Amino acid sequence: MEVVTKNLTGDVTIGNVSDVVEELMLLRQQVALLESAHAILAKNTDIFFILINSMFVFFMQCGFAFLECGAVRSKNTTNILIKNMVDVFVAGICYWAVGYSFAFGEGNSFIGHTYFFSGLNGMIPNPDYALWLWHFVFAATAATIVSGAVAERCSFEAYLVYSSLITAFIYPVVTHWAWAPEGWLLVGLDDGAITFADFAGSGVVHLLGGTCAFAGAVILGPRKGRFTADRTPVPIRGHSVPLAALGGFILLLGFLAFNGGSLISMSKEGDGEIVSRVMVNTVISGSFAAATVLIVNKLIMQHRWSILITLNGALAGMVAACAGCNVYWPWASAVVGTFAGFGYLMWSAIMLKLLKIDDPLDAVAVHAGGGLWGLIAAPLFSNNGGIVYEWSRASFKALGWNMVGAVAIAAWSGVLCFIIFGSMRLLGFLRVSDEIEFKGLDIPKHGEPAYPVEAYGHGWDDSVQDVFDMFVTATAGDTAVPGVPAAEIMKKITQSYNMADPMPTRRRQQRFENAEAQYHYNRAFDTIGEHEGNHAGNHAGNHTGNHAGNRTVNHAGNNDDEALKTCVASTNF
Repeated sequence: MEVVTKNLTGDVTIGNVSDVVEELMLLRQQVALLESAHAILAKNTDIFFILINSMFVFFMQCGFAFLECGAVRSKNTTNILIKNMVDVFVAGICYWAVGYSFAFGEGNSFIGHTYFFSGLNGMIPNPDYALWLWHFVFAATAATIVSGAVAERCSFEAYLVYSSLITAFIYPVVTHWAWAPEGWLLVGLDDGAITFADFAGSGVVHLLGGTCAFAGAVILGPRKGRFTADRTPVPIRGHSVPLAALGGFILLLGFLAFNGGSLISMSKEGDGEIVSRVMVNTVISGSFAAATVLIVNKLIMQHRWSILITLNGALAGMVAACAGCNVYWPWASAVVGTFAGFGYLMWSAIMLKLLKIDDPLDAVAVHAGGGLWGLIAAPLFSNNGGIVYEWSRASFKALGWNMVGAVAIAAWSGVLCFIIFGSMRLLGFLRVSDEIEFKGLDIPKHGEPAYPVEAYGHGWDDSVQDVFDMFVTATAGDTAVPGVPAAEIMKKITQSYNMADPMPTRRRQQRFENAEAQYHYNRAFDTIGEHEGNHAGNHAGNHTGNHAGNRTVNHAGNNDDEALKTCVASTNF
């Protein structure tokens, strides 16, 4: 039997039925192969999209580290850096062991309970490893938020404890509520018609992290010198605005991936348009928040054009955008960002001036304040039935359900963190000693000053290293510089110092004069002979203008320990 067929080019052919059937079967196989290849490509595209954005969010740890270390004093820089670095390692261990299981393991509406240690009771499906990485970097972010609020006085041991508990338990449980298929917040009301709207974590990440930061700052107490006796705030400036600004720019970049990557897909129709709108809305919200803070801080609050406050305002705007940036039109993002800027200033003032809580990085105002407003704004401005578009019972239910979620997140994280920080305070290892806080945590806790004095200098002639070495030699009373009189050593120190700083202040000059006096005291103590002792005492007295130098004349030559200690103690070194 013959049949007439027409191919794609319009050519007419005559063939047997069996040939046509064979061609159709071959065509069907080719279509199946194409569909399979398309499915594989789509899956790999989604995984690649998640991995790339995860790396950008991971890099936000660097942004947090630079922002925090620039905003604190130089004596605590190493401590801040190692805490932000260890955050990643602690989160990696804890989230792998139990965190992911509690967040996305099979379970009930409250918590998951499979996939412990990635497979001891059921292996994580291979495609989900990308999701593990994505939610791991979110968990690390939630823990890092806290470090800014407890900076410069929290012990390293306490940091390890609370960081572990946040990434292992506190954050994963909230993630399960809001983002796991069976979580009670996501299931919502009216058979899923009303669900918790938090696209990228205004509540799940930022409100949670900000609430934990609030608990830590309250229990820990303020830094020494932050308030006067009558509780008036005293500014404590950070040591590097450039470092803080660099960290802030990294965070602003990271937020594009933080929000854009939260779609977790790039293979479906319209995904590219959604991610584009998410990123645009994030930029607009951050920009309007920054502009609001900049202008209000200058024109209304009568302060100066502050880069750090403006930067915090931008971050608060991006935090607020997280919840609804996928359902906003750009004009709505502008409104959200403007109110986020006002909200940041309000919460910052409440924390410092009303509650008298010391938060060096304004972490609570940025993350808790911005996150709470984001949860309110999402059901207000959503272009899918938001209150400003549709004044209905359903739209108000959506707002109410988001508020239920906000209260639940704040209560869960706040109560647990008050218990955690309170317990560590009772056990006596929450806060460093007053002496260590005063001197800085870098050297006693880590042995690695961020800016060691001996490391500076250009290496030519009278470098700072040479000056430092000579200073150590002179003040130690070392006689291992043959043929070089002590006065010559001190003269060279002073000359080198003046070369490095042509206009030294009187206070700095006095330090070198005191150093020379100390050298002569040491020489008087270590050298046998009454004449040299008397000469050293008189020389020290001339340099310090202090009565202590004259007392040395009578006693130093005889190596009178007590008299020498008395004159050294009474001299202002």
